[in-house]
Amino acid sequence: MAGQGTVRVGIGGWTFEPWQGHFYPEKLKAKDELAYASSKLKTIEVNGTYYSTQKPETFAKWASDVPDGFVFTLKASRYATNKKVLGEAGESIARFLNSGVAELGDHLGPILWQFMATKKFDPVDFEAFLALLPASHAGVPLRHAVEVRHESFGVPAFAALLRKYGIGLVIADHAEYPMFADVTADFTYLRLQTGSDAEPFCYDEARMETWAKRLAGLAGGELLESLPMADPATQPERQPRDVFAYFITEGKVNAPAGAMHLQAILDGK
Repeated sequence: MAGQGTVRVGIGGWTFEPWQGHFYPEKLKAKDELAYASSKLKTIEVNGTYYSTQKPETFAKWASDVPDGFVFTLKASRYATNKKVLGEAGESIARFLNSGVAELGDHLGPILWQFMATKKFDPVDFEAFLALLPASHAGVPLRHAVEVRHESFGVPAFAALLRKYGIGLVIADHAEYPMFADVTADFTYLRLQTGSDAEPFCYDEARMETWAKRLAGLAGGELLESLPMADPATQPERQPRDVFAYFITEGKVNAPAGAMHLQAILDGK
């Protein structure tokens, strides 16, 4: 794909009992699940880092279990994003980064900062939070993305802040929360959350083709102009962008099949 960024399609986590004998081979040992999943997918979003602090040796082990080119995205600690005053999250952000995320090295993709649905847009406090996010840690470059879930973020000032700090905006296909499809960084991050266990590929074929076109367009520097934006009037510079997309939430049983199918469409296989 000349003039295109790299598109990686994946799933949330790699431990899920219904995947035994469905995605994973029968009797595959739990310790081998990550190695297997990473041999079939190009990326995985880690949810466990949102709920609890990991150790450096854990991140190092993950990195050793996956092939070259495989990337983890990490959901950052809830103790940072659930604060009433976001500008006071510096200590929580530092604790998360110091837990050993740099041990992933080249396997570290964007860090996802997810906010509760009750969190409203306060431009001063939100900028204070964005200013706390470092561009690198322990010699490893960092990319940050935020997922907001309140309609008050649907204003140009929000997108302008993300562009000012080079922070990506999560494009969330969710049944309840608003979607904002603004491109605000040199990469894009999508969470495809409205699948179905009744669909063999999580999303039906028509929706799969639609999202394949959207992801390819984003990788080539296009905008998703058919989707709602916080700031539809601003046109970012057209440039190739890496794309990270995850099948999660609904339709989880078939999420791995969906991720592999969508990746195959994009890779022309």
